[in-house]
Amino acid sequence: MNFLKKLLGKKETVTDAASFWKWFATQQHLFFKIVKGRKNIETDFLDKLMPQLQALNTQFYALTGMYNEHTAELILTPEGDIKSIVFTEDLVAAAPAMNGWRFTALKPATGLDDTCIRMEGYTFDKTTITFYSTELEDYPDEIDITLVHTDLNKDNEELISNGVLIFLDNALGELNAVTLIDSVKVSGRVPADQTPIPVSKLKDFLLWREKEFIEKYKGIRRNTENDNYIALEATDQNGLPMVAILNQELLQWDAKASHPWIMTITITYKPVNNGMPDRDTSEVMNQFEDELQTELTDAAGHLNLGRETYNSTRTIYFACNEFRHVSRVTADHILRYNNQLSASYKIYKDKYWMTMNRFITGVEQE
Repeated sequence: MNFLKKLLGKKETVTDAASFWKWFATQQHLFFKIVKGRKNIETDFLDKLMPQLQALNTQFYALTGMYNEHTAELILTPEGDIKSIVFTEDLVAAAPAMNGWRFTALKPATGLDDTCIRMEGYTFDKTTITFYSTELEDYPDEIDITLVHTDLNKDNEELISNGVLIFLDNALGELNAVTLIDSVKVSGRVPADQTPIPVSKLKDFLLWREKEFIEKYKGIRRNTENDNYIALEATDQNGLPMVAILNQELLQWDAKASHPWIMTITITYKPVNNGMPDRDTSEVMNQFEDELQTELTDAAGHLNLGRETYNSTRTIYFACNEFRHVSRVTADHILRYNNQLSASYKIYKDKYWMTMNRFITGVEQE
């Protein structure tokens, strides 16, 4: 058996950033030749890379190509998954220097003027795409963009929409595409009350809006120590109860957009009575939330909006002024409770906390 192990070679096991880069270093010369040769890149390189990469995070993906004549580039991307951005950046930051290789976190911007994508006979570039912005009276800080492609019609709507969004992702860069725009739509025409703007001006427009937003809400914090909480109870059509404990004052706050990132933590459990947890499970979930809140404080920009328990699931809601620190802390916290709770989380942009709208009527009636 030992002879066979030596003959077949010991399989590398990737468990963290250090072991991943150690494994990559053993393959770097072979991988460089494959990328430089531009043949069988997917089968001979990416198919070997991806299992190791996703052993660290199932949201990790990779792109590769020659950066210049002597340097291959490996771009690591979470494909727009907000909570995984920081881990992608951390992995690249941990990469050792390797001759002939350049490592990049997140898809870089290729520029609105220079990006040109062709798909199934259609072109996506500054000559075929314009945009306009919709001002929303009830949501003045919302950045609602519509991209207009001259060839879009009802028969090719899906194809053109996908092409436009791919163009946007590449032209702006992954980070800008997912953080600077709140809502994006694709259309084939500009309404009569709107003026089309060259897409080459989109980045300047977004940076201007972002600067205004930051200046408007800079330094705004909320102390929740003395806030009032309310309990809401309801029953669904099948008789299952829902119980929510919510921060009443936060949900009525007029500066919600200062904390534009919503994090939801979902805990699933084995129900004992109409979808509700038993006492021991409730205590562990409460402890999980209390300990997390000591790390994600309101002073640092992390607001616990409340929680909902319903149908074998508890959902905890946070509003945050950033997404990197909160993701690191929450992932680590969930890992510590891995043997006690089944939990997952997601982070997304929601400046006006529309996620919480279904609770607002009950809050206002109290």
